[in-house]
Amino acid sequence: MALPVAPPDHPAALAPIPSLFALPCGRPHLGSVHVATERLSPEDREEREAHREALRILQERGVEPMVGGAYALKTHTGIWRDTKDLDLFLRKDRVTDALEALAEAGYRTEMTDPIWIAKAFAGPYFIDLIFSSGNGIAVVDEHWLRRAPRAPVLGREALIVPAEEMIWQKAFIQERERFDGADIHHLLRFRGKKLDWEHLLSRFGDRYWELLLVHLITFRFAFPAEKEQVPESVMRGLIRRLELREEQPAGSERICRGTLLSRQQYLHETNVEGYRDARETESLGWTGDQTYPVKYPEQGKEDAHRRGR
Repeated sequence: MALPVAPPDHPAALAPIPSLFALPCGRPHLGSVHVATERLSPEDREEREAHREALRILQERGVEPMVGGAYALKTHTGIWRDTKDLDLFLRKDRVTDALEALAEAGYRTEMTDPIWIAKAFAGPYFIDLIFSSGNGIAVVDEHWLRRAPRAPVLGREALIVPAEEMIWQKAFIQERERFDGADIHHLLRFRGKKLDWEHLLSRFGDRYWELLLVHLITFRFAFPAEKEQVPESVMRGLIRRLELREEQPAGSERICRGTLLSRQQYLHETNVEGYRDARETESLGWTGDQTYPVKYPEQGKEDAHRRGR
């Protein structure tokens, strides 16, 4: 499965970086993700074993995924949240190999959504293989791998999703039933002073810096005593950009960028009022959302006409 080439102005089109094989041998090593096993139920033990085995299979296949989700949050912040799944992040061009390796080992596999996720199942237990954010913006690339620290996870040494990439990806998750802003706050509180802010700012770039500013402001609200975790130069720079934006006229195109934040919450604007779905122009390889489809008013009329014939 080939990874599509991003157009020059797409956020995934970043400057070339050296091959991973040319990098220094050392990586940051973070603390172990220790979860007490003596209190685990038999079902929990089976689940952990299914996850551990999947990680082993992929590592031995040479896929080397990065562990994200609850394990990454625990590694970076010390906060444990049992989510009953294992999130593994990898580049899209490694997904086919990963699915084949797991299928050969007896896992049931599927390409769940070609924009961002595949899954592997071992009975009732599952593993998410994630290669982008759900909106197609935060694409997993070499920068993730290059910056990933190592830590023991499930009894194995594993790559961990970098804190900067977690913030980048989670910034867009603002569904009615799930909001990852609190995770961003935790990462800022524990890792703010150690973050590569230049890299984080480059991720949000000219298109999405307002979203970063929103999360930094709500972090200030949530933890007023932790102001020093975010460099003053970063806050002042983003606020200055906002001031300059205020001096400019509003855009003329009726576009809804809320669809980059939620698959469901802005369907009225697209399907009823005819706002353009921003994913169509900003998401690399976007082919539509099959679960929550966008149907503009005129398109809906055409579909109804065809059904009536």
